[in-house]
Amino acid sequence: MVKCAGITVSTPGRVMVDITGRVDEIVRGSGVSDGICHVFVHHTSASLTINEKADPDVIRDLETYFERLVPDGHEMYRHRSEGPDDMSSHIRCALTESSVVVPVRNGALSLGTWQGVFLWEHRETPHQRRISVTVLG
Repeated sequence: MVKCAGITVSTPGRVMVDITGRVDEIVRGSGVSDGICHVFVHHTSASLTINEKADPDVIRDLETYFERLVPDGHEMYRHRSEGPDDMSSHIRCALTESSVVVPVRNGALSLGTWQGVFLWEHRETPHQRRISVTVLG
């Protein structure tokens, strides 16, 4: 059995948005008891990650690390079509993931105790992000 659904996430700018509940809702409504859930973001300046959702410092520390690793507006970037955060957003996306796969057990996401699924917006301005969720089992 395969079930597909979409999610649209509004972001206020550069932030990680916990989408675990929305993805799990799709899984629970899919009728799949055991299988996998594939989550894919349809953009090149936002990504997906599975990370800790219990302590918000983890999210802040990841963003602090990426600010140093991939600074906005660096002089070596040629691609600046949409502003100083344009190329850095694409690099951040290349260093992370466009999709994640999570096991489905007993009709729900089978994540670790502290794990969550996050959309990571890499742009400084608000965006609407489209995500596809496919449940197979």
